[in-house]
Amino acid sequence: MSPHRAILLSLLLAPAASALDWDKTFKPTKGWQTSTVANAREKDIAIQASGKPFFLTNAATPKKAGYLQTLGKFGDCTVEAEFLIPEGSNSGIYFQGRYEIQILDSHGKAKVTDGDMGAIYHRWDNKHQPKGYEGHAPLVNSAKPAGQWQKFLIKFRAPRFTKDGTLLEKPRFLSVHLNDVLVQKNISLNGPTRSAQRKGFVAQDHIFIQGDHGPIAFRKFQIVAEDFSKK
Repeated sequence: MSPHRAILLSLLLAPAASALDWDKTFKPTKGWQTSTVANAREKDIAIQASGKPFFLTNAATPKKAGYLQTLGKFGDCTVEAEFLIPEGSNSGIYFQGRYEIQILDSHGKAKVTDGDMGAIYHRWDNKHQPKGYEGHAPLVNSAKPAGQWQKFLIKFRAPRFTKDGTLLEKPRFLSVHLNDVLVQKNISLNGPTRSAQRKGFVAQDHIFIQGDHGPIAFRKFQIVAEDFSKK
């Protein structure tokens, strides 16, 4: 199947699921494709495409894949994702194209940092000391070994503005669960994290998935629009 085929987000799927209309949620992005099988094999993901697709993956061209982008824009939302990475791989989910929840092969690390699985990645400024700052390591390391399916449940609250557009409240990750373990709780964000695709604060914007740092496969990626005004 062509890697230029667009890919759909927002639908639940199971191993025996029928074909999904991936093109209704994602823009066409170089290096991403759908498949029926995703198996971790050392530092790559072996893909066998046959029958009806139920995975989306950048494994065919992992170093050349662009950022996968949703067609729709989101403010408050809950994202539930099930994904697989091989040994040493690296990716991330950017809420509003700005705020990254890190995906990294971090299983077994005794001390995790803001670059590990489940972290909120740091901000970056060459004039700041240190250059990387305001990152948030996960509360605990709940990452599974590479090659196993892992799960995120992420609740994001978008920034709030006055009627004239003045920033009233900064965005927050209300909670992040990795493999059913709480790893982030009520973290306010002062600005975009490193490698953000967008600048500034907005009420709604696209969600991005990083594709140029290593292979990753998703078997579920569901976005539910929410209203977290009282949170």
